[in-house]
Amino acid sequence: MLIWIVLAVVLLPLVVLALAVRPVLARLPRLRRAAVALQRRAAEAEALRDTAEALQRRAEEVQRRLDTTSQRLAVIKAKRG
Repeated sequence: MLIWIVLAVVLLPLVVLALAVRPVLARLPRLRRAAVALQRRAAEAEALRDTAEALQRRAEEVQRRLDTTSQRLAVIKAKRG
């Protein structure tokens, strides 16, 4: 009788644990695919960020050129009177 009680106390929690872990293990492949997709999206976002920064630098350079050209144009107009 004591053996049955000990087996029930030991085996019942193991069965409950197995039943609780089973759905999690079933979801692991989907979670892995989702993690890979998120990593890919993060890499794409990083590439887009780099491109945006380069575009911002280019826009600032074009703005500086525009300012310089505007100043030169003002000087030319001032010389013509």
